[in-house]
Amino acid sequence: MNQEIINEITNQDYSKITKTIENFLEEQIEKNHAKGVILGLSGGIDSAVLAYICKRNLQDKTLAIIMPDTSITPKSETEDALKMIALTGIEYKLIDIGPIIKEYSMYLEPNEKAKGNLRARVRTNILYYYANIRNYLVLGSSDKSEYMIGYFTKFGDGASDITPIISLYKLQVREIAKYLGVPEKVIAKKSSPHLWKDHEAEEEIGTSYEEIDSILYCMFEKKLSIDETEKSTQIDKEVIEKINQLYKNSEHKRLPSQKPDRD
Repeated sequence: MNQEIINEITNQDYSKITKTIENFLEEQIEKNHAKGVILGLSGGIDSAVLAYICKRNLQDKTLAIIMPDTSITPKSETEDALKMIALTGIEYKLIDIGPIIKEYSMYLEPNEKAKGNLRARVRTNILYYYANIRNYLVLGSSDKSEYMIGYFTKFGDGASDITPIISLYKLQVREIAKYLGVPEKVIAKKSSPHLWKDHEAEEEIGTSYEEIDSILYCMFEKKLSIDETEKSTQIDKEVIEKINQLYKNSEHKRLPSQKPDRD
């Protein structure tokens, strides 16, 4: 792997990026006549970055909802989320979605992957429920890496009103987290949606975020071909082709609902 490519990705002005996101949030609240913003706080780095950005100028206009399924979500994740609440001072609610999932399961045929995506969709329903009550905008926590390869649940964590960090690769999210003062434990932990037991992102995808970001950066920012990306990144062509295929296969998740053309 080419460290120079990783340096290109991570060497950014995170103070300027933070200010841009802050301005964006305030503009969107005003434009949409909303009273604030709401986010799901998981204990992971993406939602942590959102919480830490919101606490700067929108502390009294932010609601975070922590939604573990206590049957599968590690206790440490909920503890990390609660620690970030203590550090940011934003309002929060803690809701165990386990009983909701259990109720659904009484009427549905069993499938663990589908149930995992159901967990993501239940969380989104809860976010929009409270957004509806308060006239808040729902913040999506997708970063560019996961968005580009479709690593999100359609109409689950992929559903939101605004997506403040979607232009940042995962490696950049880690760097802005350091700038914002997110706890090192949260920054260093392995990324996981926790949609089922022992669920880890890099293990499921089959490669590291360093490789994912290097490949996406070369293909979409530098406009390199697969062969040129292989030469530039020094990553196996098989891995590059896999990431490219994930991008192509997930296109439908990034597009609005399709409709037939009319003559």
